[in-house]
Amino acid sequence: MLKKSNLSKEFAAISSRMGKAIGDYDMFQDGDKVLVAVSGGKDSLSLLRILQFRQSFIPIKMEFLAVFVDSGIPDFPVEKLESVFKQLDVPYRIEKNDFLGEKSFEDVDCFWCSWNRRKVLFGLAQRLGFNKIAFGHHLDDIVETVLLNLFYQGEIGAMKPKQELFEGKMCIVRPLAYEKEENILIFAKQEGLDGLSKYYCPQNDKSKRMQVKKMLAELEQENPAIKINIFKSLQNIKEEYLLGFPEKAGEILKKVL
Repeated sequence: MLKKSNLSKEFAAISSRMGKAIGDYDMFQDGDKVLVAVSGGKDSLSLLRILQFRQSFIPIKMEFLAVFVDSGIPDFPVEKLESVFKQLDVPYRIEKNDFLGEKSFEDVDCFWCSWNRRKVLFGLAQRLGFNKIAFGHHLDDIVETVLLNLFYQGEIGAMKPKQELFEGKMCIVRPLAYEKEENILIFAKQEGLDGLSKYYCPQNDKSKRMQVKKMLAELEQENPAIKINIFKSLQNIKEEYLLGFPEKAGEILKKVL
C-alpha cells in the first residue's frame, strides 16, 4: 500500500478531487457496502485503486467488492484482470452473464449493453446486501452524456454524481465526477492500470459517444474550458429562458421538419 508521502502529484491531485466530489455529494456513509463496477478499462480500475487508497486514512469505513460482469467480450483476458485485482489486494467477483444470447456485440448499441450490465449489477447488489454501486464515470463522460441527450433524445439530462434508486434502497455514486479523462489516463499509465483498455468493446470506436468525444476534442483546441463550462452549466440553469414552450411544440416541429 502506498503511503501519502510517496504519491505522485497526479495520484495526490486525483485523490483530492475525488474527496471533494465525495464530500460535496455526501456519497458515502460509515458502514456502506459498495460494489465497484469494473469494466477492465482505465477509468474503473483507477477508481478502484484510489478508493482502496483513501480507505486507508478516511474516518468512514466501508466494505468494497470489485465486480466485473463477464458478458463474453471477444478475446477479453479475464485472467489478466483477476491478476490486477490480486495485485491491488482487493476482494473481487467475476459475474458471468450471457445477456447477449444469440446476439453479437455488432448487433447492439452501447445503451443496450450498458443497461443490461447495470441490471446484472443491481441484481447482484441486492442478493449480496450491498447498498451502493460505484461507477468510474468522469467529468468527460458526464459532459458527453449532456450532449448525447440533447442531440439524440431531445432532452436536457446528465449522469448525476449521486443518484438514489428504488425509493432509496440502492444508490449509484460517481466519485470521479470532477476528474477529466486526460488526467485519469496519465494516472492509469503510472499505476500500470491501462493495459486492458485495448480489449474494450468492439463497438467502442463506432459509438455515438465516440463521435461526441471527437467533436469535443476539436472544440477544446479552440476553447480549453469547453468541457468545464458544459459541466458548470448543469448548476447554472436559467429557467426563465427554458420555460414557456407549448407542450406540443415537439410534435409541431416534427411536422415542420
